[in-house]
Amino acid sequence: MLKILDRYIIKKFLATFFFVVLIFSMIAVIIDFSQNVEEFIDEKLGAWQVSTEYYLNFIFFINGLLWPLFAMISVIFFTSRMAYNSEIISILNAGVSFRRLVRPYLIGGGLLAAMHLLLNHFIIPVSNKTRLDFFHTYIHKESDKGNTRDVHMFVDPQTKIYVRDYFKRDSTARNFRLERIEGNRLVSYLEADEARWDGKKEKWRLSNYEMHSFDGIKERIVVGGKAKLDTAFLLTPDDFIRYDDTREKIPSNRLSKFIDEERRRGVGNTKGYEIELYRRTADPVTLIIVTLIGVAVASRKIRGGMGLHLAFGIVLGAVFVFVAKFSITFATNDAMPALLGVWIPNIIFGAVAIWLMSRAQR
Repeated sequence: MLKILDRYIIKKFLATFFFVVLIFSMIAVIIDFSQNVEEFIDEKLGAWQVSTEYYLNFIFFINGLLWPLFAMISVIFFTSRMAYNSEIISILNAGVSFRRLVRPYLIGGGLLAAMHLLLNHFIIPVSNKTRLDFFHTYIHKESDKGNTRDVHMFVDPQTKIYVRDYFKRDSTARNFRLERIEGNRLVSYLEADEARWDGKKEKWRLSNYEMHSFDGIKERIVVGGKAKLDTAFLLTPDDFIRYDDTREKIPSNRLSKFIDEERRRGVGNTKGYEIELYRRTADPVTLIIVTLIGVAVASRKIRGGMGLHLAFGIVLGAVFVFVAKFSITFATNDAMPALLGVWIPNIIFGAVAIWLMSRAQR
């Protein structure tokens, strides 16, 4: 059961945390709005559409990234005030051990970490889809990084396609080739000068095509000439469109399948998607680690007071971000596994938290 001390600290923790969330969310929205207001005006977007489709989801996005930092600031802020008012000393003098004092911090941090885990894996990706669709439609229209030339792709284990040129404006592929493979043997292939996507039928319409099939050493050729051929296979225009932030809008229960699908199709490097998947679990653990660091640092009453504690927390947060970016860069470039690259900052700062806890005020 929660004691009075537990309820007192948890209440302070959560109240301070959500106050910090509110303040920083407002600042982030104001900064982003000042950067994009001209685009909103040019596109003649209404206030309701901008607020509900973009900024409501933007708040979820920015908080998903910064909750560990907000937790550290919150813990340092209210714990430093408690230390300055001699509350920490009084609690310890009353016979409460430092380990017992840390328990409500872990409960509060655990509640926030559980919320963060749920948000990261399921809620924020769904929210990001609405935000990013709005962003790419109205703000940053030319951010597509998809392949448009010399595209090689497996659409299933026995079917490979090749497109020399793809034009996104009208969903047209030039110099199209589809190969059927059984084992290590090519059994048929289909070539066309042009493949155009028909959105109503959800099929590709081939022009000037040839079909080749093999039966041993015998080859059968069907020439379509000027006739059109409607055909369907596991390929849509969306497969030629890739944004750097595509991974951010896929819920985790689908992201793992998406990674496997990309590997099977041979589309490209999946490290970015793996890092995103692992990050969604690592960030809530980071929140608990920085909570421990914050209470270990701020519980001691020092001459510099809250200002020095906050400065230390901000510097530590900056170092954490630097280490995280450094390790993720190595993981992205195949210098280390993606899982290790994501978790190295937590391993390092977990050790720092243990060391600071061992030297904290008793």
